[in-house]
Amino acid sequence: MSDARGAGPVRLALHDGWTLRAVSGPQAPPEVDGRAAPVEVDGRVVPAEVIGRHVPAAVPGCVHTDLLAAGLIPDPYLDDNETALGWIGHTDWVYETTFDRPAGDHRRLDLVCAGLDTVATITLNGVEVGRTENMHRGYRFDVTSLLHAEDNTLAVRFDSAYRYAEAHRDRLGDRPNAYPEPFQFIRKMACNFGWDWGPTLVTAGVWQEIGLHGWSVARLATVRPLVTVDGGDGRVDLHVEVDRVAELPVTVQAEVAGVTAEATIPAGERAAVLTLTVAEPELWWPRGHGAQSRYELAVTLCGPDGDTLDDWRRRIGFRAVRLDTTPDAQGAPFALHVNDVPVFVRGVNWIPDDALPTRVTRDRLAHRFDQATQANVNLLRVWGGGRYESDDFYDLADEHGLLVQQDFLFACAAYPEEEPFASEVAAEATEQVTRLASHPSLVLWTGNNENIWGWHDWDWQAPLAGRSWGHGYYLELLPRIVAALDPTRPYWPGSPYSGNEEIHPNDPAYGTTHIWDVWNTDDYTKYREYLPRFVAEFGYQAPPAYATLRRALSDQPLAHDSPGMAHHQKAIDGDLKLRRGLDAHLPVPRDFDDWHYLTQLNQARAIQLGVEHFRSHRGLCMGTIVWQLNDCWPVTSWAAVDGDGRRKPLWYALRRAYADRLLTVQPRDAAPARVDGGLAPVQGGLGLVAVNDTGQPWRSSATVTRLTVAGEPRAKTTLELDVPAYATVTLPLPAELARPDEPRAELLVADAGTDRALWFFAEDRDIRWPAADFAATVEPAGDGQQLRVTARTILRDLTLYPDRLHPSARVDEALVTLLPGESTTFTVHADTPLDPAALTTHPVLRCVNDM
Repeated sequence: MSDARGAGPVRLALHDGWTLRAVSGPQAPPEVDGRAAPVEVDGRVVPAEVIGRHVPAAVPGCVHTDLLAAGLIPDPYLDDNETALGWIGHTDWVYETTFDRPAGDHRRLDLVCAGLDTVATITLNGVEVGRTENMHRGYRFDVTSLLHAEDNTLAVRFDSAYRYAEAHRDRLGDRPNAYPEPFQFIRKMACNFGWDWGPTLVTAGVWQEIGLHGWSVARLATVRPLVTVDGGDGRVDLHVEVDRVAELPVTVQAEVAGVTAEATIPAGERAAVLTLTVAEPELWWPRGHGAQSRYELAVTLCGPDGDTLDDWRRRIGFRAVRLDTTPDAQGAPFALHVNDVPVFVRGVNWIPDDALPTRVTRDRLAHRFDQATQANVNLLRVWGGGRYESDDFYDLADEHGLLVQQDFLFACAAYPEEEPFASEVAAEATEQVTRLASHPSLVLWTGNNENIWGWHDWDWQAPLAGRSWGHGYYLELLPRIVAALDPTRPYWPGSPYSGNEEIHPNDPAYGTTHIWDVWNTDDYTKYREYLPRFVAEFGYQAPPAYATLRRALSDQPLAHDSPGMAHHQKAIDGDLKLRRGLDAHLPVPRDFDDWHYLTQLNQARAIQLGVEHFRSHRGLCMGTIVWQLNDCWPVTSWAAVDGDGRRKPLWYALRRAYADRLLTVQPRDAAPARVDGGLAPVQGGLGLVAVNDTGQPWRSSATVTRLTVAGEPRAKTTLELDVPAYATVTLPLPAELARPDEPRAELLVADAGTDRALWFFAEDRDIRWPAADFAATVEPAGDGQQLRVTARTILRDLTLYPDRLHPSARVDEALVTLLPGESTTFTVHADTPLDPAALTTHPVLRCVNDM
């Protein structure tokens, strides 16, 4: 190869040999470096042992994880340690390493930073290379002329995110937000600054990969495949841009499914578009609708002599997606269609799985995705107060058939549209839309979380006094970027949003809605008053698993209001709202064990009621996204899976409510009856609703029985179910079933094969429950144990908590209601065999009528 063309490409990861130190300066004066005395930073005490000390650092990583690994700070997730660590976010930090220049005569050597958190100054051998101020972007710097053959020193200084954000707030004028933190004045993970489920841990660090890229002639700057389906054929319009250091012709070659294409980019030009048409490919489908077929798309950039200059590979899926929002008689729908099939969204909201995001591995994500799919979830909404997730996240979503709704990163605040933010947002959105274009799972971009709603309803307009708040981002900039770079996917300006600025953004009849009067002010039975087109957020709180609490809290004894419990409850008046929910439905808890069981039960009941109601109106309503799947630390929250990855009872209820086939009893006007010589619907009736979310008809006989809690039948009927694929059928129940003789002592049971639905005519607190009576046996079973329970009386919401005996213990089922004479088997797995006697007694085995 000639000297003009240089050596072949090389990539060198720079992940080793890093150290971390707090910066001497206004925060930590030089005269105290190394002194055995603490230093005050913005009113917060920096421990003396940190000042002037070089700490081994992991890259990718962050200051908190490095200090924790060095034993210099306590675990921020335990007790109230979080509070004592506030100084970290107010301190400046420097990461530093040394390395040798890679071998070879490369025309360019770039320092490539996939993610810097956040306000960074990069120097190489004492020379400033660049500055950054956006956690959500990658950066590339030409460092060719600065490199020595050996012992190059790379330093990244991170200035305090607080100081940066507060300076812009003071310059531009404050703007309203949901919490007293300046998170909207910096392009950084908003929930770093705390949320109503998360700790305030303002991170800094080299949080994604960093390294050198040596190249010559040209490199692939961006590769953006736009994948569509046209009739039976798949089409890839491949948009390629190159960077150059030599004005020579280069060739782009592409291959997918045996189809190839090639284009030459002449000297002086930077872009090409290649089209590859694949005849009748196997389509990619969301889970429950078909297979997740993917094909490798390989792109190679070659020099004029045919040598490889750069390459790019991804697995793509052929699928078409559209969003139906055509106005109708009921308002305007919000219905996703994949491959021309309407998909009822059974979704969950996703937050960062750890407040310290570099701890989230592919294996951890895979486990969480398994938990989602096992709960019959088909969509994850990546919420706008977190991050654009890792490549692993979207690859796993493609693999699992989990649809992804991706928020742009704006949440619960009025965001400034002035510089530098306007340019940063445009660059960030351009990068992320391009990065994620290859993923078939990504089906929807959303402009923000709750900001349009906030502007309408949260008393923002007066304090804003005409200042910018994000409108231009959500209604102009972001849709323009998506339309230009990825017209294959729909964009929606916000969550919630009605689809029309003239209609209230949270109108349930139009577009998407968030329901938060339930939980904040109203009982969960109010869900039944809503007939929404699409519910993008609704949720109810409960504490985490007992083993999670015991690991995280040293409270003795645990109580709902003990110091650790109070610190790990971040919601305003959260404990009072939990109590209000219990008072409306359940017996009064006698102690913490009762409180823990009943609050977890109430959370599960609330969400199951809401989901079943919304699914029963399939067609009018085309989706629910529960708040939330996961937690980022141990906390009382709305999550189904707690911060230690343990499934709460809500998870089991969600699995039931999101089942492919759902049988549910719902309030409905009964079939017409003769009233005053005519026919009129009977008010206050009940209907049996069968929801079929499979591709096959559901035909079955359903037996519906009204009986007493003692098991004595009072009325019975048999109904025939004939439910087409992806449809819902409602069968009115006759009055003799829908009207009890003794509401406090009766229930309905509907059985259709293995599917069962229950309806109680009174609240648990008012029902005349018999004392729980049952027989229980425990036997070894493979690598676990099986607990078989046979009911002598009704057992309402029987739940096993094996983690109370060992933190590794987990169980396959929960919230099982048994009628007298019925049995169920719980399978338990743990790292060690559990005591059979303890497994069968309070507080490990619980039901409502054991109190």
